[in-house]
Amino acid sequence: MAKHQFQTEANQILQLMIHSLYSNKEIFLRELISNASDALDKLNMLVLTNEEYKGVKFDPRIDIKKDKENKLLTITDTGIGMNEVDLLNNLGTIAKSGTKAFLENMTGDQKVDSHLIGQFGVGFYAAFMVADTVEVITKKAGEEQAYKWISTGNGEFEIQETTKEGHGTEIILHLNEGEEEFLEEHRIEAIVKKYSNHIPFPIFMDKEKHIPAVTDDDGKETEPARTEIENVQINSANALWTISKNELKDEDYKAFYETLAHSNEEPLTWMHHKAEGAIEYTTLFYIPSKAPMDIYRVDYQPGVKLYINRVFITDDDKELMPTYLRFLRGVIDSKDLPLNVSREILQSNPVMAKIKNASVKKVLSELAKMMKKEPEKYDTFYTEFGNVLKEGLYNDFANREKILELLKFHTLNSDEMTTIEEFAKNVDEDKKEIYYLASKGSIDMLKHSPVLEKFRARGIDVLLLNEEVDTIIFPMVTEYKEYKLIPATDAKFEESEEDKKAKEELTKEYEGLAKEFKETLGEAVKEVEVTTELTESPVALKIDKEDPSYMMAQMMKQMGQGGDVEEPAPILQINPKHELIEKLKNSSDQNLIEDAAHVLFDQAKLFDGKELDDTADFAMRLNRIITKAV
Repeated sequence: MAKHQFQTEANQILQLMIHSLYSNKEIFLRELISNASDALDKLNMLVLTNEEYKGVKFDPRIDIKKDKENKLLTITDTGIGMNEVDLLNNLGTIAKSGTKAFLENMTGDQKVDSHLIGQFGVGFYAAFMVADTVEVITKKAGEEQAYKWISTGNGEFEIQETTKEGHGTEIILHLNEGEEEFLEEHRIEAIVKKYSNHIPFPIFMDKEKHIPAVTDDDGKETEPARTEIENVQINSANALWTISKNELKDEDYKAFYETLAHSNEEPLTWMHHKAEGAIEYTTLFYIPSKAPMDIYRVDYQPGVKLYINRVFITDDDKELMPTYLRFLRGVIDSKDLPLNVSREILQSNPVMAKIKNASVKKVLSELAKMMKKEPEKYDTFYTEFGNVLKEGLYNDFANREKILELLKFHTLNSDEMTTIEEFAKNVDEDKKEIYYLASKGSIDMLKHSPVLEKFRARGIDVLLLNEEVDTIIFPMVTEYKEYKLIPATDAKFEESEEDKKAKEELTKEYEGLAKEFKETLGEAVKEVEVTTELTESPVALKIDKEDPSYMMAQMMKQMGQGGDVEEPAPILQINPKHELIEKLKNSSDQNLIEDAAHVLFDQAKLFDGKELDDTADFAMRLNRIITKAV
């Protein structure tokens, strides 16, 4: 008998399960049945596609057995089974990124953490919510040796060789005191109906059948009443997506979602579609009501399963749907793909490409309907997944316009969010230019950005984009229908000859102050120039987009390596009409001018959503200026 330690992350989950205050403990059965179904799915595929498994008998079933006397609950399947290596990998470590994300969200507060379980199923380890000891007896299909895994959840588990009839896995739960409800027929059956009714394999359980006494014509008992044990199927075992929409109720869809997504939360919506014609396939996609915990991880767990003629193929292929729709949970089932399709073939298969393209269009079209007909529901969706959806602007050029129309924007002149479709209705029809400001910071901060002063003065509205993803993606989005999308910093407005002459005079008048600012700030700024575009702020920053180092930085950003390249120093613009700049021009206090140059430059950086290099220096200089002013 070999003793092993649980991996640290696995042990963390185990301890949470053992000491869980989670009220919905019944999900342990959902998780174990789901694992059994996966094991049957995997064997089904191998028997049909792999020569090595041709001789293996596939007789799919899941059995639930109860032993009230010894307080044992057993879940058995005739699936793929496990060998010693599988046991170490599957029951000793955490393999899925979603589980890692679950752990990262844990706070250390038992009560708070236990509620996370409802949002995220934790598979096999959920058994320890109701059991103090768990045994696993398993034999891998096609192999001779069986193994027994056992743990009391104390940070260790043991594996030993054993014997077992046939392949598959048997999980024996030694239930804790007070968990006897999970040995009651009606309770088990209710849980199975609630979570596992549409697992596509039959689930059997022994049920007591009461047979009344038999009497003759005179009322004399000829056979006493008795109880017989019947082994009966307790789930419908119909793959839900194969059933006609007309025959399904909302409750059916919701129950199937809980099993599919390992979640206790209701989905926000679902889309069930059957395509017939040149290519036949069925899709059932759900949108969760909350973002999966691993949604921003590179190693996120995909949520879409691929079946071919109801035979499970994969649930681990990120190519089935585009990454910007990775929040989807669901099923694609096709009749037109070969069962032995490999991942490489799958990614270049023209049938799969058509299914994927049509499915993406269907999802985007359903979202557009939701936006118009159920705005409140759409707002919930957008709060959770808006930033993920935006990624499609970068990598799905064919659907860029549709994705743009699904986005919601803050604007300079309104407190209400709007769509690009609505916004375009008020754009100057001669210029056909939509201006936007993409910068990190609060919306309020963006509204007061010096860059927007020339727009406010002209009564022109601007889209405000304040998420980090906006600053990366929107520079690559250059048009919407017949409109050009232009960064607010690049907007050019016609100047009259009179305006040009006035600017030349002011530039000459403030040349000295600009030179002093440049000498003070040194390499931190490319140059200091006078501007007449500002109406309220004393200064603003501008990037020279013709600068080769700026172009290089943008190119590296697009390649996902933006952090490795330094952007060029900005140009500091000064507003000659501002009282502060005017007073500095007339000041002979060199120290004040130097302090003001640094403070104003830092102020401009803050408005641009940038962090200060030296906060202490900023505060010290600001205090000196205030002291002189008081």
